[in-house]
Formats: sequence, structure tokens, C-alpha cells
Amino acid sequence: MSEKPIYVTQSFLPPIEEYTNRIKAIWESGQLTNHGTNVLELENQLQKHLSVDHLLAVSNGTLALQVAFKALNLTGDVITTPFSYVATVSSLAWEGLNPVFVDIKQNDLCIDPEKIEAAITENTSAILATHVYGFPCDVEAIEKIALKHGLKVIYDAAHAFGVTVNGKSILAYGDASTLSFHATKIFHSGEGGAIVTPHADVAHKVSYMRNFGHNGTEDFWGIGINAKMSELHGAMGLCVLPHMQQIIAHRKNATEKYDTLLEGIPEICLVKASISSEHNYSYYPVFFQTEENLVNTMEHLNAAAIFPRRYFHPSLAALPYVAQYEVPIARSTSSRVLCLPLSSEISEAEIIKVCNTIGTTLTSN
Repeated sequence: MSEKPIYVTQSFLPPIEEYTNRIKAIWESGQLTNHGTNVLELENQLQKHLSVDHLLAVSNGTLALQVAFKALNLTGDVITTPFSYVATVSSLAWEGLNPVFVDIKQNDLCIDPEKIEAAITENTSAILATHVYGFPCDVEAIEKIALKHGLKVIYDAAHAFGVTVNGKSILAYGDASTLSFHATKIFHSGEGGAIVTPHADVAHKVSYMRNFGHNGTEDFWGIGINAKMSELHGAMGLCVLPHMQQIIAHRKNATEKYDTLLEGIPEICLVKASISSEHNYSYYPVFFQTEENLVNTMEHLNAAAIFPRRYFHPSLAALPYVAQYEVPIARSTSSRVLCLPLSSEISEAEIIKVCNTIGTTLTSN
């Protein structure tokens, strides 16, 4: 009998009867989209759960970024990170904006505020930063720079659901934050996302931009696209949300088990937040001393039916459709970081298997 695969993540599925009860109500109403009761309820519950002023659900996290850029009237250059998922930068390029990369910090892998100011020019309209693996950016330093130069700030918070800094939601910082509710995220709606903003006028723009620009059925506030979340996805989100405490608790315990087992392996080191925060345990990244060690370890893990992921490889600065910048820390990091399996379902035995395979591989080199 073949071994059960251990994947980098596994989507949490609520009890099926919880979902089918909501699906039955959708069937009875006949409304599948256009801001039905499930989506409106999900927005309301998420605003309360995350303690934010304005949260608007959309169909995915990439469209959340694109709509946020439009709502904030971004133009020209946007300073951003070379270490994130490709959507962070491809969404800028798709909207005709020019990504300008500055390097990241070695410890938490977030954009380095000390390098931002030197990259600002008269063409710069915004800073787009990612809370990498849920580790928060230095939001206060970024805010000071933005205020000094009159720049907008957008945070790609796809990894940062539920993270808090200084006792408040990480989503309270910046002009807008975007969330992904993709099935791989700790909170998900199957597919989906949201835009969070402290500004009522920006929330109003997002509200019509995600719905073709409509103001009623026969009038339009302005330009828009179709970024609406469906009722089916809203229902899934409502079924997942009540389980968040147990999801994060399980992932926290799994993370602590990894920490204990990997502590004695000198060939790797762990990534930790540099700012005091309440973490959400969305990923478990480790550094290898060399890319050769990483690739060799991945081969042994795969042979044992263990499938981690190289989040994020290659560096976004290496994409063929962006200008080239010198970002040595990001390039080195992207070649040596690996995310190990972590989910709300992973067992202690599976974690032990992952760590034993890593340890055996590295000590036998």
C-alpha cells in the first residue's frame, strides 16, 4: 500500500451538514450572486471578527489587489517587494503600473523600510508591501515614509488573516489591505478575497467598482468590473469562520512541535517575526544553508510522499515582464527557503516523519 501523501497544506472543510443547510437556503431563495444574504452576512461577521471599519468581499485575492489600485487612483511607479506570490506584482503590471523593487529584511523577509526612501521619485504613487507568511511588515516605519512623501500604502495581507500588532488588527494599517480566501488559506471561502480600508470614500469606490460600476440598475457611479463573490462562496466562508479558533490552535501546536524537532539541526534555521505580534501560523518556512541542500532535501521528502513548496521561488525581480533590480537578499532567500507541510489536519506523526526525513537527509550529506 502506498504512503498517504503529506501536502504543504490541506483545506479545512467544515461539517458537510453545516454547508448543505446554507446551500438549501440558497436553493430556496434562488439568488446565487449580486450581494445576497450570505455574502452580506459574511462581510458583517468578518468586520467584527477582524475589528476593521470597512470590509468588502470580492471573488479572489488578485482582483482585490487590482480593485484596490483603481480605488486609490494609483499611477506610475509602485514600490514593492521582490519576495511574495506572483500575484502581488503581476496585478500591478496588469493594471499598467510599474513595480519598483526594494530588498527585504533578512530576518522576517518583509520589505525593508530603510531601503524604501532611496527608491522614491516624482513618479512614485504608492508602496505595496506583503506581510510575508503572516509576519507583519514594519507598518509604523512604512507609514512615516508614506506620510512624508504623500504616498498611498497597500498591504497584501493574503497571509495575515487574524494577525494583530500593538493590540489591533494588522489590517487597520495603510490605505487598504487585501485578503485572499483561496482554499489554501487558513480562512477560506473556496475562492474569494476582500478589500479592507479605514476610508469610507475608498470603501464606496470599491463597492461599485466590484460590480461593473453600478449605482442601481440603470445608473453608474463610474468604471467597474465583475469582482463579486457568489452566494456559494459566501456560504462556505460562513461555515469556516466559526472554526477559526480551533484551526489556529491546531496550527500553533503543530508549529511548536516543528520548532522542537528542528531545533537541533544546524543546517537549517527558522524564520521568526521581527515585530511583536499575534501570529496566525499560516506557513512554516525554514532556511537551508544552500540551495543544493534544499533541492536534495526536497527530493528525499518527495520520495517519502511529502510535498513541501518553495514559497516563493524564483524572486519576483526575476520575472520576464518587470524591470531588473539588485535585490540580493530576496534572490538568496528565494533560493533557500522552503515551506513545510502545515494545516489544521496535520498529525504529530506526520510532523515527526517530515522532520526525521529532513534530519536524515542533511546529516547524511
